[in-house]
Amino acid sequence: MVTLIDNRPRHPEKAHRPDTEMLRKPDWIRVRAPGSQVYRETQQIVRDNNLVTVCEEAGCPNIGECWSKKHATMMIMGEICTRACAFCNVRTGLPTALDPNEPENVANAVEKLGLNHVVITSVDRDDLPDGGAEHFAKVIRAIRGRTPTTTIEILTPDFLRKDGALEIVVAAKPDVFNHNLETVPSNYLKVRPGARYFHSIRLLQRVKELDPTMFTKSGIMVGLGEERNEVLALMDDLRSADVDFLTIGQYLQPTKKHHPVIGFVTPDEFKSYVTIAQTKGFLLVSSSPLTRSSHHAGEDFARLRAARLARHAAA
Repeated sequence: MVTLIDNRPRHPEKAHRPDTEMLRKPDWIRVRAPGSQVYRETQQIVRDNNLVTVCEEAGCPNIGECWSKKHATMMIMGEICTRACAFCNVRTGLPTALDPNEPENVANAVEKLGLNHVVITSVDRDDLPDGGAEHFAKVIRAIRGRTPTTTIEILTPDFLRKDGALEIVVAAKPDVFNHNLETVPSNYLKVRPGARYFHSIRLLQRVKELDPTMFTKSGIMVGLGEERNEVLALMDDLRSADVDFLTIGQYLQPTKKHHPVIGFVTPDEFKSYVTIAQTKGFLLVSSSPLTRSSHHAGEDFARLRAARLARHAAA
């Protein structure tokens, strides 16, 4: 079945693909249905400020838990993406113009939610000359102006062929710069065809060159047909770019038109990835079936900062 929005397919590029089997989730992937009072309050704040969240758009399994703690990941620059990744449930198409009020609306929501740490992500905006870099910077500055003590984590697109865009975002001084690799390089043509693996590695490396004090982070999904040794090689690539924090979670297929789940990785396998990644030098690793980039981001940021201090003290 293809989801329709305003009588148009949510994923027009997937509409004519054959349906793929959706595997039954194992017992270790279970979440509570959302519906608490705090969840509804979070939902209302998002609606009142005319905001989009990746929690809803991407169908995150952790939305009930996070929103019940008033943790919501804001997705800026609209709800329509210019890319068509095979795993993603965000709508694909021609985006609308940027909302000039969005930076202040995001800052207002952050204040009302009482967030000590906020994660800001976006759709890809290949249609914009700077890929939306200046809009990211405006959002960061608006939050700093409204709630100066809130730490800010951004999850950015790759700014492919957008010279100078990365420099604009880094100059705005987010506390954490996250850009997800999503999967191993052998999967890119079928899973993430609009992106380039080594461009993403170079993007993360360049962040550290521009600001060595900025925390960098990247994440992947497993269950897309990757081999274990490919995941380990990806870890090495990220460490060569001096990335601090790695997240690994299970891919869950949004619809029958999306890339199928090739396999479910067991909790023990996820734990083994933590052990290996730690030996490779990451400051922090989060690896579990339900790990997502912004899941427990505030707590993880505190752990990340403590791990850096401990490493410096031991040096």
